[in-house]
Amino acid sequence: MSVLQMLQERSQNACELCAVNQDLKQYTIPPSLNENVANDVLVCKTCLDQIEGNTDMDPNHWRCLNDSMWSEHVAVQIMAWRMLQRLRSEGWPKDLLDMMYLDDEALALARATGEHEDEANKIIHRDVNGVILDNGDNVVLIKDLKVKGSSMVAKQGTAVRNIRLDHENAEFIEGKVDGQQIVIIIKYVKKT
Repeated sequence: MSVLQMLQERSQNACELCAVNQDLKQYTIPPSLNENVANDVLVCKTCLDQIEGNTDMDPNHWRCLNDSMWSEHVAVQIMAWRMLQRLRSEGWPKDLLDMMYLDDEALALARATGEHEDEANKIIHRDVNGVILDNGDNVVLIKDLKVKGSSMVAKQGTAVRNIRLDHENAEFIEGKVDGQQIVIIIKYVKKT
C-alpha cells in the first residue's frame, strides 16, 4: 500500500486539517525528506496553497484547527501548531496554542521551520544573488566544491533539487548531489 493510500485510509479521504474531501494531496512536512505516514499529511488544495505560501493566508479558513489540533497523529498536530503560529497575530490562535500539547520530540520537529519565531528573528537563507531560499527550492552550484570527508567533488553547474534549510544557521542548506546528502554553503549556490 502506498503512503498516499495509507493517508487516505487514515483520514477517511478528507483533509486532515480542515476536513474537506475534495482535491486532496499528500504533503511531506519539512524538513523531512522521506515520504512516510509519520511525516506526511493529507491536505486539500486550499490548505496546501496557504501552507506553501502560494496564496494569502485566510485566517477564517484555519478556524478548523480547533478540531484538527487534537488529532491522534503527530504529523497533523505539528501542522496545526505551525499554522497556529503563523496566525498568532490574529489573537484567537494564541488561545488554541495555550491549550495544545506536543511532546518534546514533536515540539522540536514543529519548531524546525521557525514558524514560532518573530519575523525579525527568523533566519533567512539567501543565495549568492540575494534571492531568498525556501525548503524544496532548486539551486545550481556556481563553483566546484570538494565534499569534506569524501573524495567527491560537486561540479559547478550541478543542479541540487528539493533543498532543505538549516534552521539554526543561515549559511547552510542540505541537498543531494550524485545521490549523496550533503551540506552546502549558500554563497556557492544560485536559485533556479
